[in-house]
Amino acid sequence: MFASSPERTARAAELAVAIRPTAPAATRRLPVADPLTGLLPDGALRRGASVVVAGTPGMGATSLGLALLVAPTAVGHWGAVVGLDDPGVVAMAELGVDLRRVVFVPRPRGAWAMAAAELLEGADVVVVRPPARVAHTAARRLSARARDRAVVLVVLVEHVDDWPVPPDVTLTLTQAEWHTGGRLVARRTEVRSTGRRVTRSRRVALWLPDVEGGVTEAA
Repeated sequence: MFASSPERTARAAELAVAIRPTAPAATRRLPVADPLTGLLPDGALRRGASVVVAGTPGMGATSLGLALLVAPTAVGHWGAVVGLDDPGVVAMAELGVDLRRVVFVPRPRGAWAMAAAELLEGADVVVVRPPARVAHTAARRLSARARDRAVVLVVLVEHVDDWPVPPDVTLTLTQAEWHTGGRLVARRTEVRSTGRRVTRSRRVALWLPDVEGGVTEAA
């Protein structure tokens, strides 16, 4: 499901209403794919939490952020993706994301924060890529709205300080290496987990993607 700017961005509020659950959340946690459990407190996404995924282009930050949608959409929760010009739906499907449960707003331009705020009213997980370093006021408001609405906010940035409000969890890609077999076939990444809700720093090695396009734990 796609919505783009300027005209379609205005539909974010309508889309939020359309996907809003008719019953309250049954749990304060949303599942994640098994390889990602070691990165998160309690091995799951806590509703109302903010998660920053940081990595320079090519490291796999976008893939990691989108991988957080795999398990929630598989069990019927709604996701939203804001600010990715080319969300790569084929790659998302290979990761395991149920595209029938995801709303896309690929080009909100200056209205990215407004689109994200509207979708926080209805989705269970909102993944957003701001176009630049975020102002403190905008970051604080989005984090507060996610907390109030019990929605997981996932923010994709190049550098940790591009999001000026301390998140609950920060996933930083520290290494990435493509493995080839005549073409690029798999990317091995290392991810460090820190944040206000992380009692001790954690590190996990992942194939993101693996040879089949999914996410698996690497040795």
